[in-house]
Amino acid sequence: MAQNQERNQEATVYVGNLDEKVTDTLLWELMLQAGPVVNVHLPKDRVTQQHQGYGFCEFMTEEDADYAIKIMNMIKLYGKQIRVNKATSDKKNLDVGASLFIGNLDPDIDEKFLYDTFGAFGVIVQTPKIARDPETGNSKGYGFISFDNFESSDAAIEAMNGQYLMNKAITVSYAFKKDGKGERHGTAAERLLAAQAKKNIPTILPNKLVNYPI
Repeated sequence: MAQNQERNQEATVYVGNLDEKVTDTLLWELMLQAGPVVNVHLPKDRVTQQHQGYGFCEFMTEEDADYAIKIMNMIKLYGKQIRVNKATSDKKNLDVGASLFIGNLDPDIDEKFLYDTFGAFGVIVQTPKIARDPETGNSKGYGFISFDNFESSDAAIEAMNGQYLMNKAITVSYAFKKDGKGERHGTAAERLLAAQAKKNIPTILPNKLVNYPI
């Protein structure tokens, strides 16, 4: 079985807003209702060994993962509605550059809190990142979030910049690009590329009726 060490991202779903009573075994058994499960991972706190309210489930196939999203998203587990969506899809399609920098975060805000807060604006393409001290694991007070389109990131900036999260007014702006040239994401060129890419992706959303020749 060694050849299958690599996790299949396309067949992996993110599961969020999990109650502390949820275990790896319980999540495995729940997800089995959607299809054969390869792996379940609930990241644990290093000190308490409690999971942090979210996890990942890898299915045998991408179709099973899509089915799980369809039937499992927003069902109640121990009285809490769980979130189920793609952990990360094809980056060429989704990582368009709609990446935000979130500053002045309270030390108690974690990745799950960011995911649950900003998930209202659209599809988050990767688990939010909070910069942490490598020694202590404590938050450095800022983080990053990436959406799959600029409409979502624009809406998040407009609604959340200057808002109070846990008694601190956060800042929300486009993140600097990693090439170090001092340019931020959200440029006209990136938006144009994202719009072009969207046109090339066949849509399967039910609210967009597209007639393909059979």
